[in-house]
Amino acid sequence: MDRRSFLKTSALGGSAAAAATLAAPAYAQGKRTLTMVTTWGRGLAGVHDAAQYCADAITASTDGQLTVDLKAAGELVGAFEVFDAVSAGQADIYHGVDYYFLGQHPALSFFSQIPFGMTFQEFNNWFHHAGGRELADELYSIFALKCFPAGNTGPQSGGWFRQEINSPEDFQGLKFRMPGQGGQVLGKLGASVQNLPGSEVYQALASGAIDGTEWIGPWADEKAGFFEITKIYYTAGFHEPGPNLNMTMNLDVYESLTPSQKAAVEQATGACNTWSMSQFMANNAAALQRLQAGGVRVLEFSDAVWDAFGAAAAEVMAEPMGDELYKKCYDSYMASLKSSAAWNGRSQAIFTAQRDRVSGL
Repeated sequence: MDRRSFLKTSALGGSAAAAATLAAPAYAQGKRTLTMVTTWGRGLAGVHDAAQYCADAITASTDGQLTVDLKAAGELVGAFEVFDAVSAGQADIYHGVDYYFLGQHPALSFFSQIPFGMTFQEFNNWFHHAGGRELADELYSIFALKCFPAGNTGPQSGGWFRQEINSPEDFQGLKFRMPGQGGQVLGKLGASVQNLPGSEVYQALASGAIDGTEWIGPWADEKAGFFEITKIYYTAGFHEPGPNLNMTMNLDVYESLTPSQKAAVEQATGACNTWSMSQFMANNAAALQRLQAGGVRVLEFSDAVWDAFGAAAAEVMAEPMGDELYKKCYDSYMASLKSSAAWNGRSQAIFTAQRDRVSGL
């Protein structure tokens, strides 16, 4: 039996099993209702907004032929159950970040974020023009899925800590929330890494269940309220320089769409990708000023800490190389990143440095 058939006939249990009845597409007069589940708690700044944007844009652009009904994390299935629910056909679409699901396949990291990886623009270069789309189709089809980039937070912050990080040794025994391969890097440095859904992070930090956390950046972090618990904030991190959020559809559902409906999905997610990135970037600077005015200390990691991140990241990235598809994605991703970085270093990086110097920014 192939994995696709297995997933469709396997019970997920718990809340996911309940979704099997609730999430079946409804048909009336040629119209369909598709259920979108997400990894985001309702109202989480930016990330839930991106999911809602996608749902609304698909509904509007198809004149209601497709109505996307969004269910936030926990409303139909749990945050970490959405991949299996959509893969098995128990929901139609999920919106989320796929490093939550590396247990399914390590190559999912390339379509979410890897340590010291691509920025928003660099990812788009690879995905749309250098083989990323084709590799995504190969990978996600294993799980009966079709993914679309549908949001990006831009560079994420290093995180909130109860004490300063002055050396790599300060991570020893630190209980820290960081998902994906970034979390694996901190594990190499001796941290006790926690993988929590976004809606659970504040309470875990407030209760002392974790000593620190990364989330997104100043605007989303301010909305989450972490400054109420600690005032130590590192604004630059190694782990997510441009994390890609996906809107991922059950492959059979996608293939059942008409050509115009498929085009509407492509256009809606593409528009969401730009809109989402702009939302974060438009709000971060003002939010950081407010945080600082409220007593938050904005810090940077030392070169020694950055070097330790880099050495550990190289180990983490090498570990799944025995998987043929992971290596195939890695080779393609890194070749595209090298090309993008080479041009950026000769163009935009020089321009922005000189612009800021000349203009006094």
